[in-house]
Order: sequence, then structure tokens, then C-alpha cells
Amino acid sequence: ATTATSKKAREIDESVNEYRSPMKNLYADDGSPLYPQLGPYFSDGRRRVDYVLAYHIQKPSGIRRQSSRFGDTNFIRRLRRSLSMRSSRAPLQPKEDPEIAAQEQRTDYHEDDKRFRREEFEENLLETGLELEKDDGCKIPGIGFLKIHAPWNVLCREAEFMKLKMPTKKVYDVKQGSNVVEKIRLFIHKVTAPLHPKVDANRPDSVKSLSHPFSREKQHLLLANGVYTSAYPLHDVSMTLLYEEWASYSVFYKYQPIGLIRKYFGEKVGLYFAWLGVYTQMLIPAAIVGVIVFLYGCATVDDNIPSMEICDPRNNITMCPLCDHACSYWKLVTACGTARASHLFDNPATVFFSIFMALWAVLFMEHWKRRQMRLNYIWDLTGFGEEEEDEKVKLTCTDRLPAYLTTVVMMCFMIAVTFAIVFGVILYRISIKAALHISTYPAARSNIRATVKTTAAIINLIVIIILDEIYASIARWLTTLEVPKTDKSFEERLIFKTFILKFVNAFTPIVYLAFFRGRLVGRPGNYLYVVGSYRMEECAHAGCLMELCIQLCITMLGKQLIQNNLFEIGIPTQAEQHRSLHMGSVIIQFGMVTLFVASFPLAPLFALLNNIIEIRLDAKKFVMELRRPIAAKAKDIGIWYNLLRGLSKVAVIVNAFVISFTSDFIPRLVYQYTYSPDGTMHGFINHTLSYFNVSDFQPGTDPLQPMHLGYPVDMCRYKDYREPPWSNTPYELSKEFWAILAARLAFVIVFQNVVMLMSDFVDWLIPDIPKDISLQIHKEKILMVELFMKEEQGKRLAARDKDSQDNYTSPSSANESPPQPRSRPISHANCC
Repeated sequence: ATTATSKKAREIDESVNEYRSPMKNLYADDGSPLYPQLGPYFSDGRRRVDYVLAYHIQKPSGIRRQSSRFGDTNFIRRLRRSLSMRSSRAPLQPKEDPEIAAQEQRTDYHEDDKRFRREEFEENLLETGLELEKDDGCKIPGIGFLKIHAPWNVLCREAEFMKLKMPTKKVYDVKQGSNVVEKIRLFIHKVTAPLHPKVDANRPDSVKSLSHPFSREKQHLLLANGVYTSAYPLHDVSMTLLYEEWASYSVFYKYQPIGLIRKYFGEKVGLYFAWLGVYTQMLIPAAIVGVIVFLYGCATVDDNIPSMEICDPRNNITMCPLCDHACSYWKLVTACGTARASHLFDNPATVFFSIFMALWAVLFMEHWKRRQMRLNYIWDLTGFGEEEEDEKVKLTCTDRLPAYLTTVVMMCFMIAVTFAIVFGVILYRISIKAALHISTYPAARSNIRATVKTTAAIINLIVIIILDEIYASIARWLTTLEVPKTDKSFEERLIFKTFILKFVNAFTPIVYLAFFRGRLVGRPGNYLYVVGSYRMEECAHAGCLMELCIQLCITMLGKQLIQNNLFEIGIPTQAEQHRSLHMGSVIIQFGMVTLFVASFPLAPLFALLNNIIEIRLDAKKFVMELRRPIAAKAKDIGIWYNLLRGLSKVAVIVNAFVISFTSDFIPRLVYQYTYSPDGTMHGFINHTLSYFNVSDFQPGTDPLQPMHLGYPVDMCRYKDYREPPWSNTPYELSKEFWAILAARLAFVIVFQNVVMLMSDFVDWLIPDIPKDISLQIHKEKILMVELFMKEEQGKRLAARDKDSQDNYTSPSSANESPPQPRSRPISHANCC
């Protein structure tokens, strides 16, 4: 049934496309139409089709109704209606089965009822001034089309009601500023000129443009203003042009034709792709700096003294077992590869990159605000949405309370499920590590740590993708349960719930690796256990930053490749749902780029490559696969902006904690400037390792194979700042621990305040409204004041003339009324 329905929908779309085809050589020499059925016009070849409604019709076999004009009088309609009702109530044939006849009669009754309702709806359309024409003789049996044309007077009337802004005759030429910023902008515009699409959003496309300034998107806005809800809106945009300049992968390096996108899909979709384009453009400098930071780590890995000390076999450092009973003692030199790899992401340039990305987020938000303001002005959206909230229906607390309680309980339950799954992955890592240590296969024991890291990250990715789909459905169900009274309220609530659930789902394992793993471990002889005998995980000697990098890399690449691209190709979605889903996944990507960028400098590069592909993939799906939606107006990206702003603020704090507590940046600084005998990093590894007497193991936790290294072990080392066993307070936290903790907290405070201060300065320095746009708005206000002043002056002159004529009227003209100038309020439509 689903396949048949989809096939019928495709046939209807193909038929409607006939009305969208361009007209060529429409008129003969005498002015008569050559092809009355061709192109987006009525059969007279003069009135354009603005909307097409499709409906189901029931026809007797072998009879096809011809196209009819709506010139019938109400008498003919009532007569046809009465005849139809009389025919539906005709007596049954005696030879027919009564049940079948009754069923057919009910079917005829419903069809007649649908037809009567349709005729009543069409009468209402006619009363509003619209012009209609039916086409029941199309190539699809059982499907009829209603073509609708909006005359000029109807468009002007609706423009008055909606206060629709139209271009004015008088245009002010605003000169650009001569400051440095403006010169830089002009230089960048000249350099990037080849990257702009070969599209003029204001020029007419393959369909003839209107002789008046009401474009297609403005007509759709007028016609869809509470008149009807389902239609095939026609357009002035060439699909071929959209595909060649937007949806083709060959133009991936060019800017998007945002004006053309808005003209075809409406402001809401246009703003989404405009934001995605600005975000992708801003990722270019972030990706370049991230690559430079990564290359710096590669260039200095051989000069890094801590990793060189770990890799030096002459140090002969014996480490304590990583798990109870099954694990044995091990040499620190075996962690050489992990230590060298950690330096690629944990080096002094990481701090600079974190500060850069915090400022980058602020610059991105400022750039988008200016871009959005420019689009609002160009698209006549500066005054849109001011009275939008007046139509909301307020609910009482008793009406909302049950639905809100259900929402809170379900949200808490889903978050608890996420935590439980992450805890299950932790238990998986602990158990699989112990199992690999006691395995008899040399291949299994060769690289236990890398195996556990990679498999756990893949499991987390699979769980995240599955839960994302489940959480999206639950969020929609909860929002429907609350019964929001406006589409805007429904969308905002749905977005908020979906974002919270998906954000917790994506970042819970990352937060655990960054801030909790290795912190709640204990020490040898007094470890912390969960669920009985599961000992909490420790970080590698080089820290948990490498594991955090692996988790971020697999999660980010996996979500982008599988969820954002493969699922998009295979799973059909509505245009509005497609936009909302992908806006959410980009927002999550923005969080991964900014929140934990200190541990993964290549995140902006991967995000940039993904977005370049995703923009064209989304464009291709919008142009080729999704049915064109009714154009919806919007002046901004809504609640998404607040979420982005919140993420950019949180990113500063998160990166400060990552640098301070997850990496070894602060311990290295403290050692170099406080404890190092020569002011260098020599001896840092030995300084970070504490001693443990193997005789202090708890019963049953000592290694099964104490001679695994070939010699007996009396003392082993572990990474912590604790007193040695021969001191007066053995295994207690040392003074070095408290000094480093104080330095960590001081760094967080200083980093946060410095970056916030710099961000506020950038925010203050860059105005939200571009200078040329503010000047243009100011000039337009002056123009409107001049028009009102002229109108008032005309009224006063007319009143003065009338008074003078009343006072000095002659007897011959006493009964005549003087001509009065016609005056009406100045509107946007009158300025055309």
C-alpha cells in the first residue's frame, strides 16, 4: 500500500510539473493562444497559475469531463448538487446484493460529501477574489487539478493587511565606508569573486516574470495566509539552474546561491543553508590552525623530553599491575608509542589553540549575526514576527502539568539510560582487559590497550547512533503530548528536547574520559571497586588525552559518515524534518569542534570536509528527491542561536578543565619552574611516579605470575603524587599533589577570565548591524517620514481649499460639490 501511494504521489508531482514548464511562442499573430494547455497559465494563455490543488474524483467508466471554467452561477451549482444527491439516493436494483449496494451507496455518499465540501471551499476562494479553473481531463485517472490565479487587486489588498514591504521608487545610493575593515572586506570580495555562483537572484528565470513586483514567494505568502493548507506552489526558479549552481558536486568550492535557494524554498530553508555556509566558511581558518598545531606536535615529538624518558630502556622502571590477579608487572618502556602519540595532541601549542577556538566561536557568532541582519534586510524580514506571539492561546497550569510531568520523567529516564549504557561500556573495558591479559594467544596480548580503546569507542558509536534515532522519536512524542498551540512553540520544544537528549547521548562517554577516568581509582593496595570485583580504570601513563582523542575521532567521523550521509541517502524525510534533523547534527558537531578541541586539533578539519560534502548532498536531496515545501518565513534560526551561544560559552570552561586536569600541561609547568634542579624537563617522569611495596597488596589481588619479567619485584611504581612507603605517612597525598591542584584551579580561573574578557571585547568591537545596512535603514525611515509629511500636507491643502470654496461659493455652483483628492494611508504596496 505504501509503494502504491508513493507511486501515485510521484505521478501527481509529474503532472503538476507540466504547469511549471516554461512557455515559448504562446501567442499567435492575432493574439490568440496557440497552446491553451501549455505552461503555467490558464487556458486563455494570459492568467498565470499561482497554485495547483490536486483532488480525487470518481468518474463513470468511459466518461471524462472536460476542463471547466468557474463561470457557473449559484443556481447551476445548487441544481447539480441536488441532482447528485438524488442520484445517490436512487432505489437499489433488485438483482444486486444488498450489502454490496449499501457499501456502494455509502461510498457514493462520502464522495458526494467530499465534492460538496470542495465546492464550498472553492466558493470561498472565489469570494476572496481569486480566479479558479478546473482540469479534470489530466492523464492520471481519478485525479483532478484546480488551478488558482491571484489577480493584482487581491495581492495589493493582502499586502495591505500583512504590511508587506515592497521596493520603493526612490533609491538612496549608500556609499561604503573608507575604514580599514571595509577595505579588507572589499579586497576579500575581489579575491573570492571566482567563488561566487553565476546566478543573479533578481533576474527572471525560464518562466516569464510578472509585470508587477509581487514575486512568486510573496504571492505564496499571500495565498497561504489562512486560505488553504495543501497545495503545489509554482515558482520562478529554474531547477536546472539550482542543480548546476548548487546541487552539483563540481561546484563544491563555490559559495551557495542563497538568494536563489530562498526564492525557491522560502526564508526558513534559506536561512538554514546560509548558516551552514557561514559555519563551513569559518571552519577554514580553524582547520588551518588545527593542522598547524598537529604538525607542530609531529615536528617536536623527537625533542619532547618526557616521552624520550619513557622510551629510554636504561631507566628500567617497573610499573604496578593494571588489574588484579590476572595482570602482572610491566615495563614503562612499553608505553613508548602511546607517549609519543599523546605529544601530537598534548603540547604547548594546544593552549594557544584552545584560546584561538574560544575567540573563533565568538567571531563566528558575530559574523553570523551580521550576515543574518543583511539577509533580513535584503529579504524584507526586519519587521517580521513582532506580533507573532499575540495569537498564542494560554493554557492553565492544570492543563500543562500532566504533560510536563510526563516530559520531565521521560527525559530523566532517557538520560539515566544513557548513563547506564556508558557504565556498561566501562565494565566491558575492565572485563575485556582482564580477559586479554590471561589469554594464551600471543596476538591477543600483544596490544591490549589499543584493542580495548578502539573496540570500546566503536561500541559507543553504535550505541550513540541507535539512541539518537530512538530519542528523536521520543522527543517528538513528548512534544505532541504537550499540545503546543503554535507551530513555533512546537518546533522550539521539539528542538530543545531533541538537543538535550542527543547532546547527553553523544558527550557522556567523552566527559567520562576527560574528567572522571583515572580520578576515582585509588592506589595499589587500596583500589576502588564497583559492582563487586570490578576495579576502576586507570589512565595510561601519558594521560587519558590520547583515549579522549580516539573517542572523539571515532565518534565524530562515524556520526558524520553513517548518520549524516549514509542514513540521509537511504532514509526519506520531509523537507522540514530534514532541515531540523541536520541543523541538530551540525550543532552537535559544533560542540565537538569547540568543547574538546584541546584534545583533538584536527576536529575542525574533519568538520570542514564533512560540511563541504553535506551541503551538496543536502542540496541534491532538496532539489531532486524532496517535494518543494510551502515557503515559510523566518527572520532567524530560532532557538538554535541560543544553543550555539550557550555552547560557545561552555566551551571556554570545558577547554580550561581539559588543559588543566586531563593533560599534563600544568604538572609540567609546575615541575619545570618549581621542582626541576636545572629548570628543564629532565626527571619529570620519575617525579610523577610514586613507590609501592608489593608486600602491601590486599589478599587475592597480587599477580598470578610475579616472575613475568624474569626477576622478583619488591617495589613497583604507579602514576600519582603520594608519599613513599618508608615515610611517616605512607601512601598519603604528597605536598606536590596539593601544589599541582592549586595550580590547576588557578589556571582554570585565569584562562576562563582572560578568554571571556577577550570575547567580550571582540563582541563589543564588531557591531551587529553592518554599517551600510544601518545607513540604508536610516535613509528608508527618512523616506517614509517624507511620504507621510507630503500626505499630511496634501490633506491640509485639500481641507483649506474646501473651506475657501464653502465660504466663497457662487449661487450657480452652490449645489455642486468640489472635487476632493483621494487620500489613503501610505503603505508599502503604494510605494511601488
